[in-house]
Formats: sequence, structure tokens, C-alpha cells
Amino acid sequence: MNGGEIIGGVLRAQGVRFLYTLCGGHISPILVGAKRAGIRVIDTRHEATAVFAADATARLTGGVGVAVVTAGPGVTNTLTAIVNARLAQSPVVLLGGATATVLRGRGALQDIDQLALIRSSVKWAGKAKRVRDLEPLLRGAIHMAAEGTPGPVFLECPVDLLYDEALVRSWYVAKSTPRPGAGLAEHAIAAYLRLHLRRQFAPAAPLSEQPETIDVPVPDAGAVRAAAARLARAQRPLLLIGSQAMLDVPGVGALRAAVEKLGVPVYLSGMARGLLGADHPLQFRHKRRDALRAADLVMLAGVPCDFRLDYGAHIRPRAALISANRSRDDLRLNRRPDIGVLADASLFLRELAQAGPAAVPDRAAWFAELRTRDAEREAEIFSQAAAASDALNPLALCKQIDGQLADDSVIVADGGDFVATASYILRPRGPLGWLDPGVFGTLGVGAGFALAAKLCRPQAEVWALFGDGALGYSLMEFDSFARHGIPLVAVVGNDACWSQIAREQVEVLKDDVGCPLRPTDYDRAAEGLGARGFVIRNSGETDAVLTAARQAARAGQPVLVNALLGASDFRKGSISM
Repeated sequence: MNGGEIIGGVLRAQGVRFLYTLCGGHISPILVGAKRAGIRVIDTRHEATAVFAADATARLTGGVGVAVVTAGPGVTNTLTAIVNARLAQSPVVLLGGATATVLRGRGALQDIDQLALIRSSVKWAGKAKRVRDLEPLLRGAIHMAAEGTPGPVFLECPVDLLYDEALVRSWYVAKSTPRPGAGLAEHAIAAYLRLHLRRQFAPAAPLSEQPETIDVPVPDAGAVRAAAARLARAQRPLLLIGSQAMLDVPGVGALRAAVEKLGVPVYLSGMARGLLGADHPLQFRHKRRDALRAADLVMLAGVPCDFRLDYGAHIRPRAALISANRSRDDLRLNRRPDIGVLADASLFLRELAQAGPAAVPDRAAWFAELRTRDAEREAEIFSQAAAASDALNPLALCKQIDGQLADDSVIVADGGDFVATASYILRPRGPLGWLDPGVFGTLGVGAGFALAAKLCRPQAEVWALFGDGALGYSLMEFDSFARHGIPLVAVVGNDACWSQIAREQVEVLKDDVGCPLRPTDYDRAAEGLGARGFVIRNSGETDAVLTAARQAARAGQPVLVNALLGASDFRKGSISM
């Protein structure tokens, strides 16, 4: 077996179904080896898209997502996506090509110190030096990506470890055979190369078919009992569930059952959106800050006290704080909890539900207060959605999209103002039905996330929502959707502006420099790339166009709906720092 076949065999043994890539000569044997191992190779038009797709695959399956990119610029193009995966705590394995082992540092094509560049952005980075290193290093990388607090890892695979031994030896034969009359230096180089080849191709152990076993951090029983006692006394408890609680994908059903058994008002964020469906009586969606400031006990399940909670200031000082998190740093970030549980947040909630008391205080008034706030905000949104607009009211569009969502839909969110507006209105229909970049707020995730969503859940209806600024990162990937047969419905909110930035910049600095865009015909651009394009100009057209778009996607076509938005100040003052 050559190195590419070894890598393909390891990935197959670990249950990897998809390998995302943008091809390159340094990595060709990996692509061929993976295909021969029965893994579907999905090539994209940018390396970042490949890593975003691997990230989303990990989130949706609970396994690792794997991408492979060529040396040099192939690796550097992944950095934003890799950092996004690290901050989102997604178990991603990035395989990077590299120059031949003996040419490192000698000016070879695309030869840079990749490990120095990427090490600060991943949980672990390493490189193979011999063919026999590939299997143990890759297995270790997969384990490292998934254990504890998950995150991305990087394994560098030099090109001369990947091709067949006979071919690699032929590359070196001229250099390892001294010329007639050669001096001592040339003989020394030739001897070194022969020794290097013997070490490089030293016999390897047979490939193991045993998958890696990942231990999930288990909560301390004493901490669970203490949390249950606190919760039993609380008159106004509140539960916040974040993306990290969804890492245990097979346990999502048990997590939902635990939340229902706890019976505590809950706010869902990130990947947890949709956990309880569209209209669960325990779930609240609006005015979370007001709710946090009124609560006497707050439980954070996989949620750190970062900028999204105003660094902990949203929680009043006298409220009891219980936090469960896989990350020791996130557990204590900005505010130390009264009860801190270093464990998987889903497991903690499931065990807490089992330990809970049979009787709890009457919390009817607390629920009524939260429902009143939610209803008031819903009424405000409804009123603004009904307001006349010079073009398409973005709130009205989002309400009409929500009305079309299928029960099995997956929503991918990639943008600023339009997509954040949608997050107030769209109601994911079920668990793992919402994908957004996470805490890094990265634009450009849309194509990779949507690609992975349709591959991992082929029967689901995938909706990708783009701002017109964010679509600039993903538009070319409609070619990838068409080539790989990925039918989805994409909607771009086209207001010809980076509106989230412009709204504050113009008010404060009196200048829109860098913010205006063109009202581009994105539908026509997508059609040129093999997709189907539609246009919505006013709310009266929306339902008919969305219905036609869904029909086209069901028929097997990727679709882009170009929605021409009017101005909106719905999210004025929303920029976070």
C-alpha cells in the first residue's frame, strides 16, 4: 500500500464517509486512496469551503470531519475556516500536503513552515516523516480532535510518503547514484539518500480496522446533586443551552427528554436551536437579557460568559450560576460559577434530570412573565413585517420563508444583517436543524455548511440564507453544487450593501465608505454556474417563487433566489464588540 491508500484505509476504519478537498499534486494519492476505500471525495472551489464542509459534517454526525488540501497556499487558504472550527469546538482533521522530505527548506515549490503557521490555530499539529508513521499519527489526530473539548488538528503529509515506493525511488535514483569520478561529497549525499529511502519505506504494521474510542467527559455525581438541590429551591430558574451541548449527536433525543423533564424555561443558541422544535412551551426566543436579569438561578449548558452574555454582566450578581462545559477555560470565563461542572453539558443535563426532586416551587408566574415578554416582541416583529417598503421587506420575507419550511429542513445561516434578522423569525423544526458559524462570526461558511448538510442528511430540505456580502465568498461553489448533485434552496437578501456595518458607520462617522455594493443579478450568476435562478421583487411574489424554488430543488437542482430587499433599521445598534 502507498501512503495515500494507508490514509484512505484509516479513514474508512473510522467511519469517515466524505473527504473534502481542492486537488493538488502534493495530495493526489490521498484522494485516489480515499476513493478506492469507498469514501466519497467532494472537491470544492476554495480550500476554506472544504474545511467549512468538514466542520459542518462533524457537527451533524458527531464524528470527525476531514479535509485534505495541497501544500503552501492550499494550507494557508484554510486558516480562517480552521480558526472558526477551533472556536466552534468542532472536531476537524485537516491533512496538508508538503514538499518531499529531503527538499524541505531548499526552495521547493510551495514549501513553507506550515506547522509554525498553523500550530496556534489547532489543538495539535504534527508531521509524518516515514510511511509507517501515517497510520498512528492519523489515528492519534482523529482521537485528539474528538476528545475532551473538540477542535481541529493538522497532520502534514510530505508528498514522497504518499506515492508508490517504486515511483519515489525512481525520483531519487539519479541523485543516489554518484557520477563516475565523483568526489567524497557526492558519494556522501548519495549514501544519505539511500539511507533516507530505507528509513522512509521501512515496513509498517498491517492496517487496523479498529475504530478509535472517544471518552466523553462525565459529570461529577456530587456536583450533579448540588445542582439539583439549588434548582429545587429556585423560584425563577433559567436554562441556556449552546452548541457544545449538541456534540453528542446520538444523545440529542435524550437531551431533549431531559430538558422536558427539568421543566425549566430555556433559551437555545447556536447549534442548539431547534432542539425542542418550533413551538415548545418551555422555549423562549426573545428578550433573553431581560430574562437573565430577572432570574434567581441561571444554568449554562455549553455556554461561556463571553460577549454574547456581555461577559457575564447579563446575569445579575445575586443569581446563582451553574455552568457545565467541556472546556476548563470556558467554564470560568469572566465569571466563576457557584457550581462548575467540567463535563459534557448534555450528559450533565441528562443526569440532572434524573437527580431532580419530585416537587418544585410553583413557577407559573415566572413562565407568565417570560411569555408576556416573548409575545410583546413577537407583536413588534409582526408590526414591522407588515410595514410598507420601497422593495421587499426583509422581515416579511423571513416570515414567508418560515411558513415554507419543511419539518425535516436544515437552515444554514451565512451573513450579517439579513441573516441575523432571520434568526429572530425562523424557527428550526427539529434538532440539528440550524447551522451558523458560531462565536467567530465568520462570513463565508454558507456553501461548505450547505454542502455538508445535504450530504449528511440527503432527505432533508436544505435552506442556505446569505447576505449579499457573504454570498461573495460562496457564489462560485454553485458550480460545486451542480457538479456533485447537491440540490438546495439558497436565498440571498440583496440590499446592495454591507448594511450591518453601514447603519452604524454612517450614523457615527457620517460616511458609508467601503459599504455599498451593487444590486447584482446573483440569480443569473448562479445559472451560469449550473444552478437555477429566481428573483423576488416584492412580498406578493414571495410565496410563489419560494414554492417554485423548492420544487426545482426537489427535482435535483441547486437553486438561488435573489431577494431584492428594501431598507430596514430592525437591527439598529446590533454591532458587538
